[in-house]
Amino acid sequence: MKLNPLRTSAARLGLGFGVIFILGVSALLGTVWFLTTTIIDKEADAVISAEMEGLTDEYHRGGLPALQDELSWRADSWGRTGSVYLLVDANLVKEGGNLAAWPFNDIPPGNWAQFPIEARRGDDKLIQHPVRANLVLLPDGHRLLVGLDVMSQRRFSHTFMRATFAGIVLTTVAGLVAGYFLSRRLTRRVQSIADTCDAIVGGDLSRQLPVTGNDDEFDALAQTVNHMVARLAEKTQLLRATFDSAAHDLRAPLYRLRGRLEEIGRLPAVDAPVRTGVEAALQNVDRVQRTLATLLQIAQTESAAALANAAPVDLAELARDMAELYEPAALGRQMILTVQASGPAQVNGNRQLLAQVVANLVENSLKYCPQGARIEIGAQVGDGHPQLWVADTGPGIKPSDREAALQPFVRLPQGREQEGSGLGLSLVAAIARMHQAQLQLLDNAPGLRTVLRFARGV
Repeated sequence: MKLNPLRTSAARLGLGFGVIFILGVSALLGTVWFLTTTIIDKEADAVISAEMEGLTDEYHRGGLPALQDELSWRADSWGRTGSVYLLVDANLVKEGGNLAAWPFNDIPPGNWAQFPIEARRGDDKLIQHPVRANLVLLPDGHRLLVGLDVMSQRRFSHTFMRATFAGIVLTTVAGLVAGYFLSRRLTRRVQSIADTCDAIVGGDLSRQLPVTGNDDEFDALAQTVNHMVARLAEKTQLLRATFDSAAHDLRAPLYRLRGRLEEIGRLPAVDAPVRTGVEAALQNVDRVQRTLATLLQIAQTESAAALANAAPVDLAELARDMAELYEPAALGRQMILTVQASGPAQVNGNRQLLAQVVANLVENSLKYCPQGARIEIGAQVGDGHPQLWVADTGPGIKPSDREAALQPFVRLPQGREQEGSGLGLSLVAAIARMHQAQLQLLDNAPGLRTVLRFARGV
């Protein structure tokens, strides 16, 4: 199974931490920007308030003439400090200061206001300067305006804002890139572990998970799994040796027993009832031998030794060959056997075992289907996955019984009247696992459709 680096838990975890980190950085930079601009604005207001306090003190000491003299003396402050002054009468007519006229259409509410003024740069181009001003109503009805050009503060604030956004964007990009490469690194490590586990599940108990020597959680997991696999290989080898020894030890006695029964059955003095019993005993011995042979084949399949010399197998050609082989048997039972094999459908595997799959499935159909039933052997490539199937129009298997039907020695109610050991589908399942294929028992409406869906072709 191939892992997508963008859909792994590591990617989701990295994305979650990245979002938290980006939100934290954004909150931090935003707070710094807000506090900095607030302090700058307060400093500008403090300068304006100090100027206003000085001018109102001069007014209280010397009256309106003293205030006008002070404004005349400060008339050139615009060019040096960016300060703005204006004294107007009750009709808003200018009586002093360096502003040409009252900058508002009316009297603004409150004591603080902002307005733009035009000034020339060095290249004689007029540009607008934002001015923040404080307005005070004097006792005699005059109004005094003291302001400050805050263009440099606004530029600094905008520059700071752009730098903040740039920092957030760079942090986001850096977080995404770092998260992607971290996810790729973890995905490669997990993919290596997954591939090794697939090989172990396939029966190659000699494989081990990679240990990098970093003493991290992956190394701890790998060492634990390797130890478990080593113990499993040891137990499997012991069990296989015991099973093989018992099976081989049973073959000779069964062979001798069968020979002795055949000799008894050929004796001329044997009565008919005895001869009938001998024939029944021979059939039971044959059944035991077939069951033993099937168990040995399942054990060999589960060990994956049969895939040691795997080669490309064309499933379409295999389906045609098996259909030709079983067509006479189907005709003898008055059944119709067809083949549906479109184009090459190659997989890497053991042709003999895959032929055994088709043989078991077709023989099941021949055994359980009534006369006139249809049997189909097919192979094709669908959605990039090679498929091999056998379908019939027999009684089928109930959905609730399909999982149990794949277990060894399980006989379903509808098949208990037929001879068999309940190992046919178990062998099919074992061969499917060895080839890393998915075995599906589907409804053929009517009947059963058994499909082997291989993970990949050649």
